[in-house]
Amino acid sequence: MPQHISRKELKKDEVRETLSHGAEAIFSHQQQIWTYGTVALLIALAVLGWRFYTQNQTAKGAAALADAMKVYQARIRTAAEPAQPDEITYLDEKNKYGDAVKKFAEVAKSYPRTRPGQLARYYEALSLERLGRYDEAENNLKALQSSRDESLSALARFKLAQVYDEAGKGSQAVQLYQQLASKPTLFVPKPIVLLALADHYSSSDPTQAAKLYKQIKDEFPDTQAAQVADERLQLLPVKG
Repeated sequence: MPQHISRKELKKDEVRETLSHGAEAIFSHQQQIWTYGTVALLIALAVLGWRFYTQNQTAKGAAALADAMKVYQARIRTAAEPAQPDEITYLDEKNKYGDAVKKFAEVAKSYPRTRPGQLARYYEALSLERLGRYDEAENNLKALQSSRDESLSALARFKLAQVYDEAGKGSQAVQLYQQLASKPTLFVPKPIVLLALADHYSSSDPTQAAKLYKQIKDEFPDTQAAQVADERLQLLPVKG
């Protein structure tokens, strides 16, 4: 008997093949869904894990920073004065700020990617400044200039200008003050910068200092900055 496939049988085969391919496609699609779902789950777990880690590190850093601040804010007393129970006190500033530098440096090293760690580096710079270790203070403040934290970045730049002033780097201080005055921020407002710049000139160029103090009074009347500017203006040497 000649073998041939009837149109009806051929149609059945086509349907069967179509269903087979459809099942394969669905199975393949399900595999992709599971694969993508697994990847998404792993990413979510990684994000949550990192968030928990950073929050935990921030909490630890904040506690360590608070401990270091107790040293930085410690009272200087005379040898005859008694200390209160559990109170941290010092007999001289050198030892106080020397200990503060060590404390802040440890916090900054242990928690460098957290806000407490960055604040510790800032206060380390302030402590180094009080010790006259200007080069080290300058290095710390320069490292904070590029911080993504706008408030910390602005404060670091302003403090760096002051350190330049104290270290005898007047031209660098003036340049940085002028930059800050031209682009003031909420955290380092223009009148504060102008006061610092005027103070810079108060000894070397009283005329320029007077000009800046008057500018503060004109631009920011009825403010504390204007009051300070007026007081310092009266202390400038009078021309003979």
